[in-house]
Amino acid sequence: MTKYLIKRILYSIFSIVVVVAIVMVLIYSLMDRQLIFAQDPTYTNLGNNAKVAYQYRRWEEFGYIDYVPYSEWIADLARSGQITEEERSAVTSIGRKPEKDSPETAEYVAKFYEYFESRGYAVRRLDAVMATTRKVANGGNQQLFAYKDKPLSGRLIKYFTGFISVDNIHFASGDVGERGLTFTLHDPVYGGEKFAPAIIGNGTQHKYLLYTDSRFPFLHQNLVSVNLGKSYTVNQGVDVAETMSTPQGSYVTSLVTYPTGHTELSADDLHSARYIEGSREASAVTRDRFVDDYTNVITVKSGLSKIGYSFVIGIIASLMAYVLAVPLGIIMSRHKDKLIDKIGTIYIVFILAVPSLAYIFLFKAIGYKLGLPTTFDMEHATRVMYILPIVSLALPSIANLMKWLRRFMIDQMNADYVKFARSGGLSENEIFSRHILKNAAIPLIHGIPASILGALVGAIITERVYVVPGAGNLLTKAINFYDNGVIVGVTLFYAVLSVTSIILGDVLMSMVDPRISFSSKAR
Repeated sequence: MTKYLIKRILYSIFSIVVVVAIVMVLIYSLMDRQLIFAQDPTYTNLGNNAKVAYQYRRWEEFGYIDYVPYSEWIADLARSGQITEEERSAVTSIGRKPEKDSPETAEYVAKFYEYFESRGYAVRRLDAVMATTRKVANGGNQQLFAYKDKPLSGRLIKYFTGFISVDNIHFASGDVGERGLTFTLHDPVYGGEKFAPAIIGNGTQHKYLLYTDSRFPFLHQNLVSVNLGKSYTVNQGVDVAETMSTPQGSYVTSLVTYPTGHTELSADDLHSARYIEGSREASAVTRDRFVDDYTNVITVKSGLSKIGYSFVIGIIASLMAYVLAVPLGIIMSRHKDKLIDKIGTIYIVFILAVPSLAYIFLFKAIGYKLGLPTTFDMEHATRVMYILPIVSLALPSIANLMKWLRRFMIDQMNADYVKFARSGGLSENEIFSRHILKNAAIPLIHGIPASILGALVGAIITERVYVVPGAGNLLTKAINFYDNGVIVGVTLFYAVLSVTSIILGDVLMSMVDPRISFSSKAR
């Protein structure tokens, strides 16, 4: 068993890497990178050289290229002590044309060309665009930069090596005093009066690495983070994992006591505090609330996260599907070709033959006539608004389970071991309960983990029709906005859940049917 699981896990990891690599090839090599500007108003409003420079900066942010402006290269030389600050000031600005460069600037421009071209970069210089003989046109300032396409291998290695990060006391770059971790039984967020164990860091990215509160599962951590990739348009600057797991909805305010002792009604979640160098001195508000640079906090909201909404709808729909489909499939098989079987077959054919979008809108219209909510409203959330999405999502699952259970059971009824059981004197009910149902259910059991884990990814069409703020719509939105980081991150998330569900399905089948042996699969 152990050997088989290790083998399957290794194969799964290889498959995940291949899938992510294929998606990266599709995005970064086969798709026109100019498409990322299709809905970018900043790009549309820029002109001349400013537009070109912005284009290359965005390509770097989206992961297409390494982009190095001349001014940044000069600044790096000054920071590393290779040139003085006086020299940096003298050579940072280039002339409107190469012949307008000062002798000192021309020397460093030549070094810039030599340094980057020797490393495989292309260097591009844009002369100033003039509106008149003396006035530079809008966005026409001269530009000098180097760029190089990122190789797939380097992109893959960087992505997977940064997939999981562990917070540590050396994260903060500024002077934070004594770095270290502190364990307390009385969390300062609750005024030190409530018994609430917590681990607090100094020098770490997060102030609270481990803490407890009243939200399920009550014990939370910021020590280990999963980094699926940052969004550039869908949720700008936020990692995909955080986008999917952060609560949504209206603000939930409570009486918050800040580290300085200042108290006010606020939705700030002090347990989410992150370090940003110099942020405390940035405004009077932060100085009044915080005693250090751990000022970046998220807010408490009333709704679930994207994964939360998708999981609630998906898991209830899956439970409904199994609860209804199993008895109906059994009844159809035991009354083959009779009225109940024909009615069930009509339902199966209708659901599987009609496009899902069509019957979802049909049930949405029926629900509207019955007075049921047809869209999600996070500000005024009710349990009733879950009914239509759950029913619409459960209908095709019910049909599929009914179809396959009926087919498996009819196949088992005609098997030789059933004939031998009858000749041995067993009743039809005994044959059915001890043999037929058990054997017919084995293939369906394999799909249970996929149904549970699949609820996390959401249902694209159902969530879009009912405006559910779930995870299912995230991938389509990312594709529409050409948000490469989100596309790759969600693809990895889907791939991990898929291979995990397959492995768990195999394990579950072997537990139900002892005839299935891991050792035989491993040979």
